[in-house]
Amino acid sequence: MGKYCQICKKGLMSGNNVSHSKRRTRRVWAPNTQRVRVVVNGTTCHMNVCTRCLRSGKVQRAQ
Repeated sequence: MGKYCQICKKGLMSGNNVSHSKRRTRRVWAPNTQRVRVVVNGTTCHMNVCTRCLRSGKVQRAQ
């Protein structure tokens, strides 16, 4: 699943689009996830990580 952070478990959220006339249709909000190379237990692997975890330093990116 591409829109899922493997660090903080953040995923899709659902809700409503509300038009000016107050009609409601379903929609989803997806986190901004990036597929990056990270160091886990001394080895590098690819993970889907949200940009909030990347910015806060919860993962160490591979060089």
